Amino acid sequence: MPDSAAAYKKSPNHRPHLIVLGNEKGGSGKSTTAMHIVVALLREGYSVGTIDLDARQKSLTRYIENRRAYCKAHDFKLPMPDAKTVAKSEHRSADEAEADEKERFEIAYGELASNADAIVVDCPGSDTFLSRLAHTAADTLVTPVNDSFVDLDLLARVNADTFKVEGPSLYAEMVWKARQRRAGADGKNIDWVVLRNRVSSLHAKNKERVEAVLNELTKRIGIRYIPGLGERVVYRELFPRGLTLMDLKEAGGLDGKGLSMSHVAARQEVRRLLDSLALPFRQKEHQKETA
Repeated sequence: MPDSAAAYKKSPNHRPHLIVLGNEKGGSGKSTTAMHIVVALLREGYSVGTIDLDARQKSLTRYIENRRAYCKAHDFKLPMPDAKTVAKSEHRSADEAEADEKERFEIAYGELASNADAIVVDCPGSDTFLSRLAHTAADTLVTPVNDSFVDLDLLARVNADTFKVEGPSLYAEMVWKARQRRAGADGKNIDWVVLRNRVSSLHAKNKERVEAVLNELTKRIGIRYIPGLGERVVYRELFPRGLTLMDLKEAGGLDGKGLSMSHVAARQEVRRLLDSLALPFRQKEHQKETA
């Protein structure tokens, strides 16, 4: 077990840190980001559980299934999360369906909680009761967005002429309500992190305007924004094998070709992402190591 997690001990009233990947728009890299967070934590020696709330597409579940299949086919050992999937209720009554889904979520959480240091939840790209439930329960909410005003519309309404924020979007309002419910339930705050995926390395007016809007949203709705994953073909190539960039060195690269400079840079990208999330249990271990 790596040193960073070797001394991590669970107290009798242990509660795992809940990391929720959520937004209401597809194509932002939610499941890819979730899997890289999961494997990066596993490789630091932490015990990680996953809950996939998108029982229709099951992107995170499929990623983990591909990982198991790859290991079996190649007689290979890789760290694995304890994975659960929560399906939507089939009850026709809204009240019965919500009660059923709440119970299903709590059962999945309870089955993972005693052994997990962290639980990573992947939400569907739509507004559902299960998604709202997970948002309210989150300790860290990660919202991946592509670096464009199409994706920023998820967070805020922006004036077309001045590029000033006119008000929060429906999703931002939903998160605000989730934060209020959480504060009322246990007095804790949800750390909302906006993850900027596919950020261009080139200077552009659009990039500058997106930056200005995110700075304003930091003050107005209390987000933190951090760099996410770049636009790299390797992310799409890894999914069928269930691998992440954190596995490539052990796996000998893609197709046995070793690690390219692009792969090394992308691994650093994932490490920076994990550090920027500022997960409390990681910070405590790092503080112990430097004390």
